[in-house]
Amino acid sequence: MLAKKKMRLDICRFLTLDEADKLVDGDFEDVTRYIFDHLKGQRQTLLFSATMPTKVHEFARRALVKPVTVSVGRAGAANLDVIQEVEYVKQEAKIVYLLECLQKTPPPVVVFCENNAAVCKVHEYLLVKGVDAVSFYGKEMEQTDRDRAVALFKAGKKDVLVATDGASKGLDFPNIQHVINYDMPAEIENYVHRIGRTGRCGKTGLATTFINSQQSETTLLDLKHLLQEARQRIPPVLAELSDPVELGVVGTATNADGCAYCGGLGHRISSCPKLEQQRSQQLASLRSRDYFGSGGYRGEM
Repeated sequence: MLAKKKMRLDICRFLTLDEADKLVDGDFEDVTRYIFDHLKGQRQTLLFSATMPTKVHEFARRALVKPVTVSVGRAGAANLDVIQEVEYVKQEAKIVYLLECLQKTPPPVVVFCENNAAVCKVHEYLLVKGVDAVSFYGKEMEQTDRDRAVALFKAGKKDVLVATDGASKGLDFPNIQHVINYDMPAEIENYVHRIGRTGRCGKTGLATTFINSQQSETTLLDLKHLLQEARQRIPPVLAELSDPVELGVVGTATNADGCAYCGGLGHRISSCPKLEQQRSQQLASLRSRDYFGSGGYRGEM
């Protein structure tokens, strides 16, 4: 519309970009700069994002005048109201184990997959097993179908939403009990956005993530650091990973260094009894009944 001169931005004085990390990613940055060029005179520009990767900082330095950063907590950190569970599941066993994971909490539940094909596969499997699920994915799905899926899920007419990262931002789903990362994303920022769908407005949520040999060690190290920062239990498969940076700083760490969570000696955070007790109490409040057997999940197809 700007290129065809069907509209002007001459009197615009405020410019707000939500989900700024995606708007400056790839080809979107060129389009965003093109729009910037059509604003005349002084303006105030606001960039909002749950994560602040390097590309956002670089864009702000190039496109804005004396940018100021306002942080609520640490940008890119996980919500402390979300209980994060990471489980090693072989690639061929994930789709079967998914049914067991759905038992952890009542609906609604969001299942995230890395691509459209995986979404369709998981969605069809859940329907066959009697789970009332709906799918949401990218370009191959019509916008009307996406709108319908979101409306049904928000209205509580569907228990499970199987989606790509397109549903991790910009969509507000109230009272999500459980987020399942069927595929661990390659970028840790996407993981933060995904699990942020639950644990909102002061409520406790649960996030379960499947990992296996398909993930790179770099991604798993990022996940390990995120869990440590949020004081979550570190599964053995991640605890065994050695960070070259950490090795260079702390040298040969021993159990004498104490637990990062409770400060006790003789154990590390991955086996902290106080942390395990706290997590067990929180999970007990989420797992009160058999949601498939007692009708928590509907079997309509």
